[in-house]
This record gives sequence, structure tokens and C-alpha cells, in this order.
Amino acid sequence: MKNITEKLIGLLKTGYCTPLISQIAKKIKEPSTTIHYNIKKLEKEGAIRGYGAVFNYKKIGKGYCVYILANLVQEKYGEPEEVAKELSKDERVESVDIVTGDYEILMKLRTKDIDEYYEWVKMAVNKYGFAKTVSITSLKQIKTEFVEVD
Repeated sequence: MKNITEKLIGLLKTGYCTPLISQIAKKIKEPSTTIHYNIKKLEKEGAIRGYGAVFNYKKIGKGYCVYILANLVQEKYGEPEEVAKELSKDERVESVDIVTGDYEILMKLRTKDIDEYYEWVKMAVNKYGFAKTVSITSLKQIKTEFVEVD
């Protein structure tokens, strides 16, 4: 059988998942048509932005997770949204937020290992204009996307 794991993971990460309406209907004891109507309404209103799979990241080769706080260089300080939008295009950046306090940006990054992370940081300092970064490595994830993990 053909191995399409990488292609499949890429699609699942970008929202190619759909809710199982029949299972939801059974769980909350409502008709499937009612569930379907309400989901479509929430999607149309923008309350539901997308669907995604919850992965065991070690099993897909992205087991190193790090949170990064970043200061921007003076030239980029006034445009954190632009920097954040550029960062969000990188498939290794799982989330990016503009924050208050001592730093301008908070990112969650997933890589294969610490070596890939180190290469990413070297690239990011130059490309995105980071003046300073602080990294916090996740040792073990307990809950993600409302799902408890072991």
C-alpha cells in the first residue's frame, strides 16, 4: 500500500477534518439535521474557523515543542502584526500571538529536535528582526486543543 502519511498530516493540520455529525447527535440526543444546521450556522458566522486533528507529535516527527518570547528590533517594533503574519506562514509555527509586557510576540514552535529548533532560531533572528528571544521548552504536554494526552 502507498504511504501518503506526510501528505495526509499536512492536510489534517490545515483543516481537512469534519465533525462526525451522527456521533454528536447521539451524544447530545438531538437529530442529525439539527446538528448539521447549527454547525453550518456557526461556520457561516465565523464562530467555527476550521477543524483539525490532534496529533501525537512524537509519532509524526515533531516532538520538540518550545514557546518563544521575542522582542523586535526597533525598525520592526511598530509593526508586530506584519511580523506575526510572516511567522504564521512557517509550518513549524503552531501559534503566534502579539502580547503585552516585556516582549512583543509569543510563539509556539514544533520541530523534530533541538538541532532543528536551533537552526530555526538563527534564521528567525535575521529574517523577522528579533532583538532578543527567550525560549521555554515543553517537557510534557498534558492537554491540547481540549484533549487530554498521555
